[in-house]
Amino acid sequence: MTNRDTIAEPAGQVPIVRRADLVVVGGGPAGIAAAVAGARSGLSVTLLERYAYLGGLASGGMVLVLDDMCNGPEISVRGLCSEMVERMERIGLCVVPPESERRSDEALWRKWSRWGVFDFHSHVKPQPICYAAAFDPDGFKRASNSMVGEAKVDLRLHSWFSRAIVEDGSITGVVCETKSGRQAIMGKIVVDATGDLDVAASAGAPFSHGSYIVTTVFRLGGVDAAAAERFEYEEPGAFRAIDREAKKIIGGSWDKWWLKTPLPGIVWCNCPHMTGLDGIDIEDLTSADFQGRERIAALLAYVREKLPGFEDAFVVDVAPQIGVRQTRLLDGVYVMTKDDVMGRRHFPDSVARGRDYYTPYRALLPRDVGRLLVAGRHYSATPSAQRSSREIPPCMAMGEAAGVAAALALEAQVAVDKIDVARLQARLRAQGADPGDRPAANAQITIAAE
Repeated sequence: MTNRDTIAEPAGQVPIVRRADLVVVGGGPAGIAAAVAGARSGLSVTLLERYAYLGGLASGGMVLVLDDMCNGPEISVRGLCSEMVERMERIGLCVVPPESERRSDEALWRKWSRWGVFDFHSHVKPQPICYAAAFDPDGFKRASNSMVGEAKVDLRLHSWFSRAIVEDGSITGVVCETKSGRQAIMGKIVVDATGDLDVAASAGAPFSHGSYIVTTVFRLGGVDAAAAERFEYEEPGAFRAIDREAKKIIGGSWDKWWLKTPLPGIVWCNCPHMTGLDGIDIEDLTSADFQGRERIAALLAYVREKLPGFEDAFVVDVAPQIGVRQTRLLDGVYVMTKDDVMGRRHFPDSVARGRDYYTPYRALLPRDVGRLLVAGRHYSATPSAQRSSREIPPCMAMGEAAGVAAALALEAQVAVDKIDVARLQARLRAQGADPGDRPAANAQITIAAE
């Protein structure tokens, strides 16, 4: 039966293919961390990912610098994020400045700035080189596979989340669309690590809807980066004119529109940025792909002709995932504000850190839905707060906290909003993470309103 606006779907039975202590939906950085942390804590864990690989925006979106994890000289994001960096370094697919070179210095700026490993929030000139990591997308996939495999996580790729299963106000599982048909995966606790709050929204948790720039990221090969850098520093006037025109053609970029990668001759271009597009609207996502590729082609033609070092450049690849920064945001037990983030407000229930800000456990807790945690860029924050706190490392820290929190809830046989947060903080610290329970000297020691 059809009418002008809808169709009626036939009722049917969906087979239950897995039952686990913890079900994590979304195999991006936050989801990987949640799954690995839960499994290492003794839980049976099923991790669901819609694409054919792990890593989310870090690999599929090719966001190829891990940053936002330093509070001055202090490394503020550790734990599983640091382990990821170390694993990629061991296979030669990650570059990190040595500790002896993490400071403000003209020579070091020239050496490291084209890797993107500097404190972009600092007002010091030149901006200090810091603990950050430039990596290869396949390196992130390989390191993710190793971590998930060693933890014996039940990984199910090619599984597209469809809807939450909710009983008596609590989530009990999810339904996925797959090539094998619709499948149900049941869990005692579920972590929404989708980035777009797909699970929590489907379960009925309140949320707001924000938007920010989206990006069609790409890489160029055949680039003589050394020649390009010589031109930048030896002929600054000519370089600035060409660089200014390149940015105009690409139509939206950060100050450095190209950065070096661990692969020789390959540079990363975190552009073009596009505004006015909704990251959960398929027509807008389609438009972003088309617009992005048109701008990339125009930029390539220009730099091949004008920019030394780029004469033989070619497009290696365009990221298979559009770089979406903000869509749905959880309206949780506590909503982080811009003042919380920029003012470095410390919370007694802090369980994750970014560069110099703290994330309270309450910001991972939905209202009105039990047995559910949220970890990632869709955590409970205002749009302006999220724009300053959505980078990959703090999202991994949230995921790690969520995975351990699930284990504590099941061990104590309590709801996720009733766990002993002090125990969570202690366990995170014991396994090498920094939950933010010990405020840094520059933190604002006040208690935000409940």
